[in-house]
Amino acid sequence: MFTALALAGLLGAAPAAAGDDFASRVQQAKLAEAAATGPAYQKALWDRIGKATTEAYKACIDSDKATGKSPFTVVLDVDAQGRPQRLAAEPATPVANCMAARFAKWTLPAPPAAPAPYPLEVDFSIKP
Repeated sequence: MFTALALAGLLGAAPAAAGDDFASRVQQAKLAEAAATGPAYQKALWDRIGKATTEAYKACIDSDKATGKSPFTVVLDVDAQGRPQRLAAEPATPVANCMAARFAKWTLPAPPAAPAPYPLEVDFSIKP
C-alpha cells in the first residue's frame, strides 16, 4: 500500500526562477492543499485518479524491482483544464520517473481558480 498526498509541480524546460526549485514547489503545493479549496480538490482528484494511480504505481514498481519501493515525490502544475504541466520527481529513480510520465498523460479535475497554475505534489512510499 502506498501513501499519496497531493500538491506542487515541474516538467518544463523553462529556466527556474527564485522559489521555483523542487522544494519550493512542494511547499507551494502543500499551501494550496491546506487552503480552503484544497480538501474539495483533493477529494475530486483522488475520486478520479485513485485507482489509476494505484495500478500505475504497481506497474512502475514491477518495471524496476531494484528501486521500486524507495519513497519519492512527484510535483506538477495543473492548468485550468486539468492538464498536468512541469512534472518532476525526486529522487529521480526509474519508478519515480515512470509515475511522473503516467501523470503527464492523465486529465485531472479542473483545479480551483487560484493559485494558477495549481500546484500539486504526490508523495509515494510503501508501508509494510
